[in-house]
Amino acid sequence: MLQIKSKYKIAKRLGAGIFEQTQTQKFALSEARSKKDKRGGRGGSDFGRQLLEKQRVRFTYGLSERQLSNYAQAAMTEKDPSTELHRSLEMRADSILYRAGFSPTRRAARQALSHGHVKINGTRTTRPSYRLKKGDKMEVRDAARKSPLYAGLPEKEDKRPAPSWLSADVNLLAIEVTGEPQYNQMEAGLDYPTVFEFYSR
Repeated sequence: MLQIKSKYKIAKRLGAGIFEQTQTQKFALSEARSKKDKRGGRGGSDFGRQLLEKQRVRFTYGLSERQLSNYAQAAMTEKDPSTELHRSLEMRADSILYRAGFSPTRRAARQALSHGHVKINGTRTTRPSYRLKKGDKMEVRDAARKSPLYAGLPEKEDKRPAPSWLSADVNLLAIEVTGEPQYNQMEAGLDYPTVFEFYSR
């Protein structure tokens, strides 16, 4: 599992959106003041821009360098590389558990999967990187349902709404993949073409 020592320090460099903890008004105001205090400076090089975007994607999804490289290289062989990379990352088991609102962060989702709290199509899995497809079903195992992680989930008022391609039932603690995620750079907040430029050097 990717270990992250200083989320706030990394977010100052890569952007607040890559970690849930830094997506706050307080952090945004701090960043605005910091940028205002800076003087001069030139635009970064192409390599620097590509490296930063690659790091944004890597930390957003909690991937190792090798994992992201493998995903990117595979996506570049497809007709629409950006959509393929987006689907590969979003259809990971940890991303789906997070997107459905069953885990507060992707890191927590990875831990839940690693500890065997989840079944996919009736089979227990401990692989956060498992890629689901349309029609697949995921559910929290009976043994984990009384855990504080899930016991109060149906009553939470600030539940994260699931995306349109997922059907999530918080009462049954079950998820079904009903479609496929589509890549929109504005919505995703990630520039995959720039990542491909990095890996095409």
